Amino acid sequence: MTPIYVALGVIFVLFLGFATWAMGVFNGLVKLRNRFENAFSQIDVQLKRRHDLIPNLVNVAKGYMEHEKGTLEAVIQARNQAISATSNAASKPGDGAAMEDLAKAESNLNGALGRLLMIAESYPDLKANENMLALQEELTSTENKVSFARQAYNDAVTAFNTACELFPANMVAGMFGFKQARLFEVDEPTERNVPKVEF
Repeated sequence: MTPIYVALGVIFVLFLGFATWAMGVFNGLVKLRNRFENAFSQIDVQLKRRHDLIPNLVNVAKGYMEHEKGTLEAVIQARNQAISATSNAASKPGDGAAMEDLAKAESNLNGALGRLLMIAESYPDLKANENMLALQEELTSTENKVSFARQAYNDAVTAFNTACELFPANMVAGMFGFKQARLFEVDEPTERNVPKVEF
């Protein structure tokens, strides 16, 4: 065998090894991306459930809170914005702008709901209403499911982002356009924070 054929053989083997490695990295990144997209679909299901509960909560409260029309309208407006942001984020999970808009919309909805529930405390008949109690319990259960789904999504995004950043896999990620995904972080409602007591 001539040295040129040996050199070509070595180059071919190296190229084949690199191609096999790159294919494995690419497939791993696709799996991780699919995992966080699936995790977001679980958030989407729970957020839709939450958004569907809100009009019922507002309708029950409406009969008791005649003087709180602005609060009720703020809840519905925040819900509608959250639905729009959820739909946008569901079409492109992990997209930075979409996830940021969703986080803001959900934070606004949390705040509006918190104000509604805080005001509802000053209406004894509403607090005792069975429908209101059932809706609040359902909403609390759904909030817990959203939190668990959000944690699963954030864990999947972190695994994907880490895989995209590690050397030498970051070269394959860059070549094939894998971009960092955004975590889904929502500010908790302020009424859940420990109140400050000043004398």
